[in-house]
Amino acid sequence: MAKENKVNQEQNTNDPSSKIEAIKNLIFGENIAAYNSEFEKVKKDIAAKRQELRDYIEDTSKELNQAIDNLSTDINIRITELEDNLADKAEVLDAKKVDKKTLGDLLITLGEKISQK
Repeated sequence: MAKENKVNQEQNTNDPSSKIEAIKNLIFGENIAAYNSEFEKVKKDIAAKRQELRDYIEDTSKELNQAIDNLSTDINIRITELEDNLADKAEVLDAKKVDKKTLGDLLITLGEKISQK
């Protein structure tokens, strides 16, 4: 039995991870559990903050997309209104304008009436 313990100890001393564990136990001693607990708390807090930031980014992205859609709709409405106004103004100008052929015919008719009197 003593030989088995000695063999296990020799194997443990030859294993690099066991050497690290031994050094860690010498440095930290009894406080290692407290340190591990604190590290776990910090890891959980970081994970929670990361998730919170991801949620915030997702919400912000949705709000921005909604704002862009609203702005796009508003711009399309305004463009449509401007096109309608422009078409109305063009119709008014067309109604007021006299075309050259009609004007020429009127002037000829006027000239003929003047020469007849």
